[in-house]
Amino acid sequence: MAGPQSRAVGVNMETSFSLKKTVLDVLTSLSDSFAAFLPRAVTALIIFLIGLVVAKLVARLIRTSFERLKVDDLLEKVGMTDILQKFGMREAPGFLLSRLVFYLLLLLFTQSAAQAVGLTAVDNSISAFFSYLPHFLAAAIVLFIGMLVAQFAGGAVTRSARDSGIDFAHILGRIVSSLIIFMAGLMAVTQLKIDAEIVHSVVLILLAGATLALALTFGLGTREITRNLVAGFYARKLFAVGESIEVQGVRGSLSGVTPLLVVIETANGLTTLPNAIFLEDVTRQES
Repeated sequence: MAGPQSRAVGVNMETSFSLKKTVLDVLTSLSDSFAAFLPRAVTALIIFLIGLVVAKLVARLIRTSFERLKVDDLLEKVGMTDILQKFGMREAPGFLLSRLVFYLLLLLFTQSAAQAVGLTAVDNSISAFFSYLPHFLAAAIVLFIGMLVAQFAGGAVTRSARDSGIDFAHILGRIVSSLIIFMAGLMAVTQLKIDAEIVHSVVLILLAGATLALALTFGLGTREITRNLVAGFYARKLFAVGESIEVQGVRGSLSGVTPLLVVIETANGLTTLPNAIFLEDVTRQES
């Protein structure tokens, strides 16, 4: 008859055997998983390295093409370089484009590598990024074209106002440029598929209020200023500085025409009159 000691030894042997079998099963499972994962990992690494080489070659091709075709010089003439510098991008457009294409290609090959090793989360994230990328590019193009138009329109307004003798010509140009950029920004937000209905409503209300306020201001509060500005514009076209004129009983040499006043040098000194007198009184030119 077996004693208690022999039964304890049997239980210990069974427990030891069971633990050993469990460890062996775990190690076997790990080795099988590693053996199955290793080919996929090697495949993913090869895909990533190929993508790295392809991305570098394409980026170099873009930079070389821009340099040989003088594309950077052309873009600088149309103002693209200045716009990029406003966003803190000091490099040439060709270099920036090559870097963008490099990272996009690298990301695309990274997605293929993630698919090879079964990283579904990474694959889905990159797919979502590329699905949204066309909207982002469309918004960037709209905003960029808007900034080009704003730069051209602002410069044209500034030159026209300066030629008309308006002292705040630069401010007018900046206002026109800012309005165009603002509208381009709203269009860019729409391209991003962001719900901007509330923003559009607020903007329409603000623009309507600003337009009404501006109309009332010019219609009621600044009628005389507007008349002087218009009269001064035409006076500079009709009369030359140094020419002898007589207007409203003042005779002398025309010293200058400011946006609001005409300056006449008489025998008693300088006399200033509002430009509107050219619209109200007969002006005589003396030879």
